[in-house]
Amino acid sequence: MIRIFICFLCLILFSYEVAAQIKIVNYDILSNEINGNMPMPSEDIFFVKGTLPKNIELVEVKVLRGGRSSNIEKTYSWEKPFDFEISQFELFVSDPLRSNENYLFEFSFFKKAEPVQLEAIKRSINNNLESYIRANLEVSSRGIRANHPNHVMMAQMDQIVIDALEDYRHYLGKEFKGFSGIFRQKLEQRDRLKLRKARFNITGKNKEDNDKAVYANQYINELIAAAQNESDQFVDNSLLTLVEIRRIDSFPTEKKPSTLPLNFGYATIPFKRYLPDTQYLHGFYTGVSIPLGNRTFTKFLGNTSFSAGVFIQNFETKQGDKITGQFIGVPMYAGIGYKFFRIMRFNVGAVLVNQEEINTGISNDYVQFFTGISLEFNLWMGLNKLR
Repeated sequence: MIRIFICFLCLILFSYEVAAQIKIVNYDILSNEINGNMPMPSEDIFFVKGTLPKNIELVEVKVLRGGRSSNIEKTYSWEKPFDFEISQFELFVSDPLRSNENYLFEFSFFKKAEPVQLEAIKRSINNNLESYIRANLEVSSRGIRANHPNHVMMAQMDQIVIDALEDYRHYLGKEFKGFSGIFRQKLEQRDRLKLRKARFNITGKNKEDNDKAVYANQYINELIAAAQNESDQFVDNSLLTLVEIRRIDSFPTEKKPSTLPLNFGYATIPFKRYLPDTQYLHGFYTGVSIPLGNRTFTKFLGNTSFSAGVFIQNFETKQGDKITGQFIGVPMYAGIGYKFFRIMRFNVGAVLVNQEEINTGISNDYVQFFTGISLEFNLWMGLNKLR
């Protein structure tokens, strides 16, 4: 019996090892087909592999559950390593897809930006930053007043740069982190400017110039230059530009068949009712488990389950009292279980027993605490439509 149990355990572990191999899904860029038009793998990680077009340095894939309006989005990318000649890309999808769902797959292809493109994007960002700053700063006799607080201005300026670079990616994966603390200090300097001291802070002006206006304009120009210098530092020769987008809408995933987890284990019942001391009853039990979640997406709840079943034997106390079950002749149990080592489950809960006293013949029902360890395996139900 022990040998059979060990062989069965080894067989289950071997099946898990085989199933652990990572699948590869092929993408055909010419026909815009993925996985040979077969449903995508579900509840498992996989690679996406495809032909790399000429001059493409970066491939990016967005995966949206449900369609374009979905806010559940994952992005995966592949970068061409150095200057090696490579004919294929291969990226790793680390977040499993849900069973029997539709997904949108969006493939974006980027190549190295030309110098003309870089100059154009720099010029566009610089013009927008200058327009924004001049539109939000007003000069009055009391000083320079802003239409928005400093943190709002910086956030909106950050967004100007981010929006302008929407179709660009940095080869090293860098993202624009916003304007620096140095620029913030320059922006906050506005609050400390005293225009009444303007005549002592400007040089090279004409006699007919207004001191305050020249002084304020000098500060605004310096602020604009500081913003443009920081944005120019990010827009360098490492930028890649978008050249092609391919979409596959509402593509299905595999339907995973429903399973019923079966348990077979060994438990202990501490039993004391009207006995001189606590007696520990040991025996085998079997039952089913209903997971509280999907282990692929919620590990803790997926491993936790509600379990119910029966003990496959009755018990007897040292005094000779019979411990059986009231309704079906054997004790029934219900409880909570937690799965570990893939095939083992620790169970705790309550068991309903009936004690028949040998001296009086009186029988009573009791609910007792129990703990147990069980071996669990899945019975395939084939109820695809229920999942």
